[in-house]
Amino acid sequence: MTSQIRNSACPKHRSVPADRQQYWKNPSIYRVPAFITNLNWKAYQPQVVSFGPYHYGEVHLGQMQEHKHRVLLHFLERSGKTLKRFLSSLRKVARDLEEMYDTLDPKWMEGGGGRFLELMMMDGCFMLEIMRTTIEEKHGYSPNDPIFSTSRLAYLKPYIRRDMLMLENQLPMLVLYELVAIESDYTMDDEYVNKLVLKFCSPSMRITRMGMGKCLHVVDVFRKGQLTDTAKVRYEPEHVELEAAAETEQIVRSATELNETGIQFKKSRTNSLKDISFARGVLSLPVIKVTDTTESVFLNLMTFERLHIEAGNEITAYITFMDNIINSEQDVALLHAQGIIQNGVGSDKAVAKLINSLCKEVPLTSNKSLDVVQKNISKYCAKRWHKWRANLNHTYFKSPWTILSLIAAFFLFALTAVQTVYSVLSYN
Repeated sequence: MTSQIRNSACPKHRSVPADRQQYWKNPSIYRVPAFITNLNWKAYQPQVVSFGPYHYGEVHLGQMQEHKHRVLLHFLERSGKTLKRFLSSLRKVARDLEEMYDTLDPKWMEGGGGRFLELMMMDGCFMLEIMRTTIEEKHGYSPNDPIFSTSRLAYLKPYIRRDMLMLENQLPMLVLYELVAIESDYTMDDEYVNKLVLKFCSPSMRITRMGMGKCLHVVDVFRKGQLTDTAKVRYEPEHVELEAAAETEQIVRSATELNETGIQFKKSRTNSLKDISFARGVLSLPVIKVTDTTESVFLNLMTFERLHIEAGNEITAYITFMDNIINSEQDVALLHAQGIIQNGVGSDKAVAKLINSLCKEVPLTSNKSLDVVQKNISKYCAKRWHKWRANLNHTYFKSPWTILSLIAAFFLFALTAVQTVYSVLSYN
């Protein structure tokens, strides 16, 4: 068993190319390449707590590490199960857990991989306790506990949530599934754990039985939650409009420019980031709340889509679309007025800068659904009346002074016309 675990964790020990190719297909927890982290390394660096092996032992995370031991003991005491029973369950899936990491230091395999499983057990218990204490409030910890007291946890929760959503700081969901199954004598299923993660990471989300099944890690659960149509409302674009839009040249315009052509904005009927539609001159967009953690969260989600072949590109496509229509603080102010952007970072200019920074050096991605939306928008803007309206708005209604000048000109023209008519009538 020891040699099997060691061989499964370290590709350099393999001699058969087929095995190496199979190994490459399994990882889902990645070391983020330097060419990505160099753009914003803080977005990928945990601040409070480490989960998994990548950031284990870092000095600035040492204080939280000390609390994990007593949390493990508390978890075992409450469950009434022995540590041996939990480790035995994890040992059965040890190979799967190891292969979820794209790189794993050989030191974790010393002693047959026991150290690695102990890390999975300890970090898994800590993550479960943090989420449960926040959501279920049935924990049994002391009121003055340095981590789990109400006031202390309220302070730490945003930082822990941020760290949990970092790609390098992931723990396989399989660990949480196994721990909960053993603890509950298999009365709690995978969906219970998935909902627990969503309630902790997305407290404002309406959680229903979404049937996610087995997920890879917290980032995977959170991403699927952001793309899930919780309201079960579907929008089907009109077939005729799709056919006509296919040959229209796509011109990317900002929200302000789109508004000048007569396009209105409104909130989508669901919170899914895929729920973007355009019909009858109305562009529907999901609500996005911009906070201090938005940048880190979206960068890690986009990096996961970039590195994990099977992930898809919906999050990246959504951010790219928003980057296209947001060029200035005026665009943010327009979307904020419609309730689409909820500004939690201060000025509209700061929000625009944040959104634009997310797509820095991100390869352009094609998304069929959003491509259709963009083509339909371009088709709408290309119509003669809408082009004329946009030019009129841009030229004469750009500022209050131009509006007043236009009104004064019309008023002067009207007076001149009246005077001319009066003169003709007087002459006759």
